[in-house]
Amino acid sequence: MSSGAGPAKTIGVAGAGTMGAGIAQLACLSGARTLLHDPAGEALEGGLERIRGHLARGVERGRLSAEEAEVAGSRLAPAPALEDFAEAELVIEAAPERLELKRQLFARLSEEIVSEQCVLATNTSSLLVTAVAGAAKRPERVVGMHFFNPPPLMRLLEVVAGEQSSDAAVALARATGEAMGKHVIVAADGPGFLVNRCNRPFALEALKLLQEGIAPLQEIDRICRLGGGFRMGPFELMDLVGVDVGLDVSRSFYEQSFGEPRWRPSPISVRTVAAGRLGRKSGRGFYDYSDNFGPPNQHRPADPGPLAPGGGEGLIVIAGHSALADALGGAASAAGWEVVRPEQAQDREPPFLILDLSLGEDVDAPLQGGPQAICCAAGSLTALDPGGGAVGFHALPPFDEASLVELTRGPDSAQSAATAAERFFASLGKHTTWVGDAPGLVLGRIVCQVINEAAFALAERVGSAEDVDAGMVHGLNYPRGILRWGDEIGLDHVLAVLDGLYDERREERYRAAPLLRSLAISGRLGRLTGEGFFRHED
Repeated sequence: MSSGAGPAKTIGVAGAGTMGAGIAQLACLSGARTLLHDPAGEALEGGLERIRGHLARGVERGRLSAEEAEVAGSRLAPAPALEDFAEAELVIEAAPERLELKRQLFARLSEEIVSEQCVLATNTSSLLVTAVAGAAKRPERVVGMHFFNPPPLMRLLEVVAGEQSSDAAVALARATGEAMGKHVIVAADGPGFLVNRCNRPFALEALKLLQEGIAPLQEIDRICRLGGGFRMGPFELMDLVGVDVGLDVSRSFYEQSFGEPRWRPSPISVRTVAAGRLGRKSGRGFYDYSDNFGPPNQHRPADPGPLAPGGGEGLIVIAGHSALADALGGAASAAGWEVVRPEQAQDREPPFLILDLSLGEDVDAPLQGGPQAICCAAGSLTALDPGGGAVGFHALPPFDEASLVELTRGPDSAQSAATAAERFFASLGKHTTWVGDAPGLVLGRIVCQVINEAAFALAERVGSAEDVDAGMVHGLNYPRGILRWGDEIGLDHVLAVLDGLYDERREERYRAAPLLRSLAISGRLGRLTGEGFFRHED
C-alpha cells in the first residue's frame, strides 16, 4: 500500500559497515542519488567496494541486468565529510549502537549541515528513537528506519515514530522504504519497537525451559523446527545473532521497562557470555562451531523426514471442542481409525486410546475403558491427572503442517498409555518426543508467550495486528503471522496455557494480556468462532 508521499531523491547514509553498505545498496538501486559516509577512510572504501561487488554478483545471478547495475553504481558516491550531505533529503545513520554517538551525529547534521526539511533516520534496533531525536534541532524530522540484517535480503523495514516525529517525516521514510522494495510497517517508539519486542519470548521462554530441565536445548530447537515450522530453533538463533548481543538487548529491555518480569534476562545467558561462548562468531555458543564456519547446520544432525500416515485400526475417543481436537479427529479418520465422541463410546469395545482435549470444559460422558492421553494445555499432566495412569501430549494447529508431537509422562503413567500414544501419533505421520511435564510442554509455552507479548503490544498501540504479523514473517522468518497463528490455535487454548503456567509457577511473566483475556471472555476465540485478533469469513 502506498504511503501517499514520494521517496527521497538524495539519500545520505552515515556508516559504511555491513548494515550501512547494505542500506546504501538499496538506496542506489531504488533510484536515489546515494552518498555513503564513514569517518574512517578505509571503512568507506571497503563499503563502496562491498556494494560494487554485490551489484556485480546480482548480474551474475540474473537478479539485475548489466545496465541496471551500472546505473545503480553511477548513483553511488562517497561522502568523505558529513558536509557532503548538505543536499540530502534523507540521512540514515548506521552508526554503532551508542546513544551519545548518535545524538552527537544528529545534533551536528541538523544544526550545521542539512536543510530544515531533511529527515534524519536512525537505524537503531535497541535505543529509543525519541532519545536520539532529542539532540536534533528539529526532533519532529527524526524517525526510526529499522532495517533487518542483511538489508538487501530481508524484506521488512520497520519505520518507527518517536514522540515528536511528524506525519510528513514518517511518510517520507515509508515511501523511501517502499521504493527500496521493502514491506514497510509502522511502529510506535518503545523497547524493541514492534518486531523485536514481540519476539522476546522466543529466546527467553526457551531459556526458561532449559533452566527448568523440561528438555535439552538441542531438543527444544528440534521441537521448534519440526513441531512449529521454524527455520531455526531459539538457541541456534541466539548463536547466530550473538549470545552477548541478545543479552545486551535483554538488559536494555529490562532496564527501559523498569523491571518488567516478562523481559527479565536469563542467568543462563549471563553464564554463557561470561564463559566467552558468544555464538558462531567465537566458535562456540550454545553449540560448538569450532571445527566449521561453513555449512550453517553442520552443528546439528539432519532432521528426520516425514512419516507415512496410515495403519490405524480400532476405536479412538476424542473429548473436547477445539481446533486441535477437530484436526486430530480428521487426521485419525484419514489414517484408518474409527473416531467417536465420549458419549458415542458407551457400550462399545474398549478404545485403543482416549484423547482428552477438554481444556477444563465439562465432558458429557466418563473417559474410561482404555489408555488415556491428556492435552497439557490448561495445566501440567501432574495437575490434570494427579496420581493417574495417563500420559500427556501437546501440539499446535495447523496440525497438518507439524511433523512432531510432544509427549510427557508422570511417575504413575501406564506403559500401555505411552505405547498407545506413540503408535497413534505415528499412524498420523508424526514423530514423537518425550519432554518434561509443564503446561504447554515446549512449543506451546514458547508460541503462547509470543502471542501474549504481541497482544500486549497490540493493546498498547505499538502497531496494528496486520503489521505485527507482517513483521514476524518478513523480519524474522516466522512460519506464519503470530496473531493469525493464535486465531488458528484458538485463543481459549492460548489463554489456558498461560493461566496454567501462572497457576503452577506463580510468576508474573505468565500473566495474560488483558486484550487476550477480553477476547476469550467475549467468545471471540479465533477462526472457529469467526473472530479473534482478526475477522475470518471462511
